[in-house]
Amino acid sequence: MFKNTLDNKRYYTLNYFYKTKFNQKVFKVPLDAHFSCPNKINGRGCIYCCEGSKANITDSNLSVEEQFLNNIKILEKKWPNSLYIPYFQSGTNTYASLNVLKPLFEKFLKYPKVVGIAIATRPDCLDDEVINYLSSLNNKTFVAVELGLQSSNNKTLKFIKRGHDVECFIKAVKKLKEKGIFTVAHIINGLPYETEEDMLNTIKLLNELKIDGIKIHMLYISKNTELADIYETKPFPILTKEEYIDIVIKELELLDENIVIERITGDPIKEELITPTWLIKKFCVLNDIDKEMVKRNTYQGIKANKKS
Repeated sequence: MFKNTLDNKRYYTLNYFYKTKFNQKVFKVPLDAHFSCPNKINGRGCIYCCEGSKANITDSNLSVEEQFLNNIKILEKKWPNSLYIPYFQSGTNTYASLNVLKPLFEKFLKYPKVVGIAIATRPDCLDDEVINYLSSLNNKTFVAVELGLQSSNNKTLKFIKRGHDVECFIKAVKKLKEKGIFTVAHIINGLPYETEEDMLNTIKLLNELKIDGIKIHMLYISKNTELADIYETKPFPILTKEEYIDIVIKELELLDENIVIERITGDPIKEELITPTWLIKKFCVLNDIDKEMVKRNTYQGIKANKKS
């Protein structure tokens, strides 16, 4: 078993990170604070964007506090001693003035079982004023900032209309790391016309930046997106489940063993999904990754070893 896991995994699990840091079970509670995205001001946003990530949010019409309290009410029935991290998931959660951000984040500090704040945002929405504020917040509680990179290839970022380049991401990560803020990168495997080398180069960049955590997604095509229009007009190759598993394992082997794996597959909304349909069976994908790692006798940060 990998040293940084409690789940018989061969990679550094988020569950293990939380348990060793806080000595208890910790849940991230996804929230929708109704932030927009600067990438949508003059267009539809990234070509794969489907009105934000809301698959795990129970009722986005409620206030963030109501969303949070409703979620933990459910969780505490099974895990009464658990701790919580409000996770500002949908939209770009630093795309506002500090007058808006401060009361929004800090209202959760009053809850005794809240041990941190997780904030999903974009690297081009982190000016020095916001980073300095997040640094001061980090002195009060654990702060994790999640940044979408998706790819380290600038040609890919331009094609998917990401709205920033790799250099912008690098600059943001370095500033966050200088302040001691736990920084997580989001990447997507299988982006149009990317090669395996492109995907592995993204991992190499994250190693160089000494990123703290990573979320690995599989590209999927949802209805009512620009990507769906492109795919319908000129279909491009979509990774099979076997290809995805192979690439993920190669990424894990390359990835520094001290980087926390927060996610290892996508989580599409079934009713909105066009392809690939194999992603719907999330736990089958996770189990197949585990089985293949055992078969190859490989671990995060360690290239495949032959069994003796």
